[in-house]
Amino acid sequence: MISITSIINIALRALRANAMRSFLAILGIIIGVGAVVTMIAIGSGASEKISKQISSIGSNLILVLPGATTQGGIRMGHGTQQTLTMADAEAIGRECSAVMAVAPAITGTAQVVFGNQNWATAIIGTTPEMVTVREWELLWGRFINEQDVRSGTKVAVIGQTVAEKLFGEVDPLGKIIRIKKIPFEVIGVLDKKGQSLTGQDQDDIIYVPITTAQRTLFGQTLPGRVRLIYVKASSLESIPQATEQIRTLLRQRHRIGPNQEDDFTVMDLTQMLKAAEESTKTMSILLGAIASVSLLVGGIGIMNIMLVSVTERTREIGIRMAVGAKPKDIRMQFLIESVFLTTIGGVFGLLLGIGASLAVSSLMDWPVSISLFSAIIAFGFSAFVGVFFGFYPAYKASNLNPIEALRYE
Repeated sequence: MISITSIINIALRALRANAMRSFLAILGIIIGVGAVVTMIAIGSGASEKISKQISSIGSNLILVLPGATTQGGIRMGHGTQQTLTMADAEAIGRECSAVMAVAPAITGTAQVVFGNQNWATAIIGTTPEMVTVREWELLWGRFINEQDVRSGTKVAVIGQTVAEKLFGEVDPLGKIIRIKKIPFEVIGVLDKKGQSLTGQDQDDIIYVPITTAQRTLFGQTLPGRVRLIYVKASSLESIPQATEQIRTLLRQRHRIGPNQEDDFTVMDLTQMLKAAEESTKTMSILLGAIASVSLLVGGIGIMNIMLVSVTERTREIGIRMAVGAKPKDIRMQFLIESVFLTTIGGVFGLLLGIGASLAVSSLMDWPVSISLFSAIIAFGFSAFVGVFFGFYPAYKASNLNPIEALRYE
């Protein structure tokens, strides 16, 4: 009976004796494992990026948009008809049980000036509930309060991008900026949100009291009208109920008949973003599956090389059998050689995949996420390839007739 230690030593000596052949066998596994790790890291990074963007927008978010106007049979799109009011927003918050918070908004763009610096940015008139709806933290100062809304005070809360462009290293709190040449005091600076799914900079923004926006900045021709209403549902599960409650309430308030179209649109933004996240996860799995094909190719390469090795070493196998080696010892030797090749290839493949992922992240500014799970899966699959594709050559070697093997030239 030959010990397992002796079999391992024999297998390693055989691999060292044919170093170039062993390297070529390993190369396919290195490329396969590296490709799997890199593709999964890229896909996971994209998925995490979308998840962060979803959380930055605000969870359980619903948007209520005004209706569309029709001119000469041409429908102009959402928001072209002013059909939503402050009273609608108040009614949603008061009467819809599945709703946690409501923030009406008026939007526009304007040039903002501080000292000798100026910047064009988005201006949003809103209410104190906006920070709850958007789940937005403040870095310094405070947000708009009810007194600001009632009095129509000229105060502003700015995003990080606006703070950097106008103030640089200067503390913005208490400073006076001019929006459309009208002075506003900066009372707060929002924490960083980053880009949205559409690539828009969410920090390039200024919030002012909605009454100030209506009366002073945007000169609403229809008092009390709002551009859109942000709604936060009580939970993810209650979003469908909240959506239906909002639709039913607004149809009643706007006196819309049973056969008439809504003059507003209710959009479940969270579900749309969740669908985008699921699509990215599916793409990540697809990338990993495509990369796994190269592992299979590497495994086939190992099997071919091991079959060639069996043919070349037929006389050696015959001698070993003649001195007492059993078929299971021969099988074990060739299996150990195959698994050793794939294990070494798996280790170097992991290093290659990690290096390639970091290179992609650095050169292309693309987020990557190298997880321990993906590394274990790739490495484990490479070891499985070694056993699977090494079994047939090992089985073939163990079935050789000792007499015929000794005669082989």
